[in-house]
Amino acid sequence: MASQKLTEYERQRVENIKRNAEMVAALKLHSKAATLSAATAKRHRTKTYKTSPEKKPKTETPIVIRRSLRTRGMPPDSKGLPDDFSDNFDKTPKSVSVIKPQSPRVLGPISMVDAFSGDDETESNKMLVGTILSIAKETQVGVSVKDVKDEIFSEKGALGSCKSEGFESLGTEKVDESLSGKRKLVKGVVKNEYLDSLVKIEKSDQWLESLDLKPENVARLLPGRIMVVKFFPCSSVRMIAAGNKFGNIAFWNVDSNNEKEDGIYLYRPHTGPISGILIHQHSMSKIYSSCYDGFIRLMDAEKEVFDLVHSCDDTIFSLSQQPNNSETLYFAEGRGGLKVWDIRTGKSSKNWMLHEDRINTINFNSQNPNIMATSSTDGTACIWDLRSMSGHKLKTLKTVSHSRAVHSAYFSPSGSSLATTSLDNKVGIISGVNFEDACMIYHDNWTGRWLSSFRGIWGWDDSYIFIGNMKRGVDVISPSQKRTVMTLQSPEMSAIPCRFDAHPYEIGMLAGATSGGQVYLWTPC
Repeated sequence: MASQKLTEYERQRVENIKRNAEMVAALKLHSKAATLSAATAKRHRTKTYKTSPEKKPKTETPIVIRRSLRTRGMPPDSKGLPDDFSDNFDKTPKSVSVIKPQSPRVLGPISMVDAFSGDDETESNKMLVGTILSIAKETQVGVSVKDVKDEIFSEKGALGSCKSEGFESLGTEKVDESLSGKRKLVKGVVKNEYLDSLVKIEKSDQWLESLDLKPENVARLLPGRIMVVKFFPCSSVRMIAAGNKFGNIAFWNVDSNNEKEDGIYLYRPHTGPISGILIHQHSMSKIYSSCYDGFIRLMDAEKEVFDLVHSCDDTIFSLSQQPNNSETLYFAEGRGGLKVWDIRTGKSSKNWMLHEDRINTINFNSQNPNIMATSSTDGTACIWDLRSMSGHKLKTLKTVSHSRAVHSAYFSPSGSSLATTSLDNKVGIISGVNFEDACMIYHDNWTGRWLSSFRGIWGWDDSYIFIGNMKRGVDVISPSQKRTVMTLQSPEMSAIPCRFDAHPYEIGMLAGATSGGQVYLWTPC
């Protein structure tokens, strides 16, 4: 059969198809679609914790289906109600007291295996315990990068001539030349105008600009909001501990090669929000944690137990230790109270009322551990001298006032400045010989009810403060310039980081935790 001639409509249709095909080929849509499909297939899997599903016990009681007498073919019951029904009804109490469920809090030690959440708890717990014990036994080689503060005192008389009644001079100390190789990476030591220009300055911020968030450094450690995130103070293993609002504590071994667990170990030793985690440099096998339920527990890796250290009816809002004393705990209990707990005797040695409302953070000066800073919801941050806190007359060295709640107050690595973060959208920088100079830097700190409050932390020297950004970033504030100088952002960030910690041994390693349970680990390229 001879081929039929195309009609005008069919001919025009063929020309349109040919023209569209040429246009698609010119735009290279097919190759781009193939590239996008391949990139989607190779997308990095986000590390996350694993929990074992709760098994519902099978009910042995058979289910009885109620049927009426009529459907069962039986005559109706003509007996009716008993004669004494009304009398019995009157004797029935009108209100029945509700039996209150018992508190889930365990007033005693909890084994780590019982507190573990996940499959194969025995084997997983053994792996974590082995890692922590190996870290604790290793001798720390070198010096913490936080010792960069020593460089500030390398010139004689930098602070040696600064005396005051309340604040003792931080002293002078020469930098050991043999350790210069350990510190040569430290850059950007800020010039402090209150130290007579004697602070050494190295004007180089390339390490800050090179901070990067890699896909393998993103993990979801916990369910729900993270309240606390802490690095283990060691250089051999990158280990992070974090606590959430449900009483869980998670450990993330970033260097783990275990594909099954992703290096994440989840426990639940508490029943309320975690308010503090302490990992002391000289006893890393013993980790303290505090909770809103009024408990302080000690995770002893050697005994594999969460032991009970202290319990009370009030809420514990924060927990801290002096850098040179691992035998004493300082924690905020109730509305404005601060207790000093002697671990050796198991008793409270001191109890003070320092604020009119809850104390959110407790921090100690690294150069003079007798100097303590507290932040409170009453709108103030105070600096105290522990040596003069005797009796009922408590006097502060310095009181910083904000118009809203103050969520954090942290000393700089050199101990010469204090940074406060408040809900009034201000980051305060208090400096000077006697902390007499203060400036307020604007920053959006209004996180709302669904996010953890922002708490700005110092980096590895006095140059920068790191704080969360409401646009899914990390703002870097320069105290010398009194403004935000840059923002760390990455496509790997899917939530707002609220709580941070800087690794004490690795410059540029910054951990940020979100209210969705994720932890982002920034590292230099």
